[in-house]
Parts: sequence; structure tokens; C-alpha cells
Amino acid sequence: MTAAPPRPKQLDSPILPKIFKIMGRAQVWVYRRTGGRIGGKWRVGAGFRKPVPTLLLEHRGRKSGATYTTPLLYIADGADTIIVASQGGRATNPQWYHNLRANPDTHVQIGRERRAVHTVVADADQRARLWPLLVDAYADFDTYQAWTEREIPVLILRPR
Repeated sequence: MTAAPPRPKQLDSPILPKIFKIMGRAQVWVYRRTGGRIGGKWRVGAGFRKPVPTLLLEHRGRKSGATYTTPLLYIADGADTIIVASQGGRATNPQWYHNLRANPDTHVQIGRERRAVHTVVADADQRARLWPLLVDAYADFDTYQAWTEREIPVLILRPR
């Protein structure tokens, strides 16, 4: 593995989550209207050379009870779908992670297909097996891990 690039100073800006939210809403809108034909592949960073599939994750606010939808990179692992709470290497876990911990039964949309799933946070052994597969799909996950002191959670979405 090569050394990670320097951590961007703007990564901790309070504006960044707002930018993520606006960009995410736009991607969700386009993804839904095209069944994932547009917005179904991540082509930024390492994804520029090797596009990564994206899904739409529904999650219920643990405080508000409102339903949110977040576009995320994923890999398939047998019948399971694997996602990562990287948040670009920020110091904290994303809100959707906390929402899934509180309400693990949810839905994802892959292409035009909506699936019911149950969320499990990968344990140490599962994470050790899945992390190299995730990095193979999107090399920037290793960079994000180098930019934060927290261990980035890996979540397993199991069919239900």
C-alpha cells in the first residue's frame, strides 16, 4: 500500500456535511428517476478509473422518526450487501450509521429493485475479511481510514 495523501484541512469544515447532503439529494433524485442508470456508479476519486456501484439506503431518524435516503457505495457478498460508514474519513460516523443502529430493519434500492434488509455491524473477524474486498472495489477507503482515528464501521445488510 502506498502512503495516504495528506488529510485535507477542509475535511473538518462544518460546511462539508451540508455539501454532502445537497449532493446526496441530487443523486437520489436522479437515481430514482433513471432506475440507477444515472447515479448508479460512483466515478469520483478511485472510482474515476474503476467505477463503484451505488445504492440508495433508506433510514429512519432515531430522534425525528423521519425517513431519509442516502446514496452509498456498496459491494455484494453472497446474498448480503456491504456498506461502509466512512464519511470521507471525517472524525465522526455519519448520521445514517447511528440511525441504522437504532432502527436496523430498513430498505435499499439497487437499480430499480427495492429490497428489505436487516443491518448488522461487522464484528472484528467479519471486518477483517470484508475490508480488503471493499478496498479492492474502492481504494480510497484505505485513505479515509488513514485520515481518521476511529475505526470505520463496515455494515452488513442481510436480506429479510
